[in-house]
Amino acid sequence: MASFLTTSDGEQVGNPRHLAASAGKLATAQRDLARKKRGSKRRRKAIARVAALHSKVRRQRLDGAHKAANALIRGYDMIVHEDLRIANMTKRPAQKPDGEGGFLPNRAAAKAGLNKSILDASWGVFLTVLAHKAESAGRELIAVNPAHTSRTCARCGHCAKENRLTQAEFACTACGHAAHADVNAAKNILRAGLALRRAAEAA
Repeated sequence: MASFLTTSDGEQVGNPRHLAASAGKLATAQRDLARKKRGSKRRRKAIARVAALHSKVRRQRLDGAHKAANALIRGYDMIVHEDLRIANMTKRPAQKPDGEGGFLPNRAAAKAGLNKSILDASWGVFLTVLAHKAESAGRELIAVNPAHTSRTCARCGHCAKENRLTQAEFACTACGHAAHADVNAAKNILRAGLALRRAAEAA
């Protein structure tokens, strides 16, 4: 059995370094395109370069998704993952008025960076590929609600936002259990998946 928490760094979905390099080249090419004069020969060349890099990044993302999915399918009979609502996760947060004609500072910039990481990691593509491969191979794939999995102690079940010290650190304020935050969450995801499986079998 395997469970996994898909994080913004994309490592769990097979996001290799060469994909990050290609994405960086694409971003540079897009900035270069924006500076070119419309209708110019240089702009046409820049458009062709951006299109070629887009195609390369798409191929690399798909290849990474297939390799990561194959590894899971070969290694496990049951796979549990977060039921991610990717479209909602990548929305830009709305700004709130400050009462003086302006807007309160928010996490828009940080959220935009997270949105880019989510899209760069191709979470949706990976989960789609994984679902198809699991069905073809007769593997069991279970999606669970990720709510509170990152702040619940996998040892004692205590749930509190204070348990999550940092993005990487988890320390339960009730029993003192400490672990990498992603590992702790993955255990909760697996437990939730097994509960769903038992409920389905009992129905």
